[in-house]
Amino acid sequence: MASASKTRKTATRLLTAVAVLSGLVLSAAQANAATASLPGEAPAAAATALPVVNMEATVLAAQIDPRRADSTQTPGAHDSVLAVEQALQARGLLDARWVDGYFGTTTVSAYAAYQRSLGFTGLDANGLPGTTSLTSLGQGRFTLTRQIGVGAKLKRDGYTVNTRTQNMLLEAERLSGVHIKLDQGSYNPGGDPTSAGTHDGGGVVDINVDGMTSATRTAVAKALRQVGFAAWVRSPSQGNWPWHIHAAAINDTDLATQAQNQTGDYYLGLNGLANHGADDGPRVAIQTWEEYQRTH
Repeated sequence: MASASKTRKTATRLLTAVAVLSGLVLSAAQANAATASLPGEAPAAAATALPVVNMEATVLAAQIDPRRADSTQTPGAHDSVLAVEQALQARGLLDARWVDGYFGTTTVSAYAAYQRSLGFTGLDANGLPGTTSLTSLGQGRFTLTRQIGVGAKLKRDGYTVNTRTQNMLLEAERLSGVHIKLDQGSYNPGGDPTSAGTHDGGGVVDINVDGMTSATRTAVAKALRQVGFAAWVRSPSQGNWPWHIHAAAINDTDLATQAQNQTGDYYLGLNGLANHGADDGPRVAIQTWEEYQRTH
């Protein structure tokens, strides 16, 4: 007995010949379609593409959405966040009513629970998605694109930063023409108490402004914002600290919770302080380091 494949090929040739004789020339695709399901043969299974999760958009939403006073969603993040929430729901970590594309505090808590289930603790289980946890969560449910990597830790001015932060600082130096010297680095739990824990994780630095004019301080803050930092010039009148520039790298996946809150506030036009005052920094188009790299 001829195989199904041979039967299909024979039928395709016969249909094509008949069509030619009748003045109609079938394309190969049409002939194949006509014989896709021969009698007694099961139709070919249609491949179902998995949803795509944009990691950049998802991480950004995890920083901004919890800081909103309403349930407005981060632009461009809905589909990605929804796929993540559906995966959390499938694991029994998120109730169906919260599966809505909004990465609010309930989703943050559910994601933190998932991170803990993977064995993560402390800052690695604070609900901010990282590449490892997102890849694990997405197995069989979604594919991951626009991945973020912070790179290895290194020293700058004697302080610890990660490679992503270092590259951002170097580019801000190039844009401003000013050497950037640190007063405090990242991964510094239990450091300066006036920092309120923002430096506990990665992506956050304080910049020395000794000898800078007001115009120079503003120029440096502007350059930092251009490359993807939430950056503000801090004055003694705002807190128990000297003049400096505080900068948190948006979408750094090692950000401490307090620093995540600051970057979320930055997107909402706030100053990143406990008083939730209006942003008093230079106006620039807000973007992440990855977005900056794609356009420069």
